[in-house]
Amino acid sequence: MPRTTDRPPLDRTRVLAAAVAVADDAGVAAVSMRKVAERLGVEAMSLYHHVPNKEAVLDGIVDAVVGEISEPPPGAGWREALQHVAASAREVLSRHSWALALIESREAGPAGLRHRDRMLGALLTCGFTPVDAVGAVSVVDSYVYGFVLQEQQLRVRTADDVAQAAGAVPDGGTYPHLQQVAEAYVAAGRDPHDEFARGLDLVLDGVERRLAPP
Repeated sequence: MPRTTDRPPLDRTRVLAAAVAVADDAGVAAVSMRKVAERLGVEAMSLYHHVPNKEAVLDGIVDAVVGEISEPPPGAGWREALQHVAASAREVLSRHSWALALIESREAGPAGLRHRDRMLGALLTCGFTPVDAVGAVSVVDSYVYGFVLQEQQLRVRTADDVAQAAGAVPDGGTYPHLQQVAEAYVAAGRDPHDEFARGLDLVLDGVERRLAPP
């Protein structure tokens, strides 16, 4: 009698999900055919029926991460669309911190192309020219990537983190402006989540002045 198992059949989706989990746990440098196979409990050679090589795995996991970013709400204005997608992208990239270094360097897959198409479509529908729509999406992407990178490097994600970072600034007047800003942030109870939205508003104000249709 053939042996039965509750394990679902291996396919490309399962392989990429396992590769994302490896990257989340140990960083993208840890992703290999062997490590992914271990995660799935199979032999490494069995993966090659679904992905041709490691490069395809890297392309696939970046596309999988982009696929987690929410699309613009139906009928949203251009500003609401960019705010919604930027907030979702920040959350997704914070959860998959390794993806930030790869997202602009790997070949776009179906999810990435679909995401970009819908973003541009939301702006074109609102009257942006094609060139200005690309400019608006690019500048928002740059802001999101930079903010997430700074969060990862500074490890400042809550109001308590802000207070701790402020306490690390030497007093005594050696760095008076840093001390002034640190004290003001603590006194105001500034939260990094608020700072993200505030900075995004500044970016979108610039888009409105320079690129948005009348």
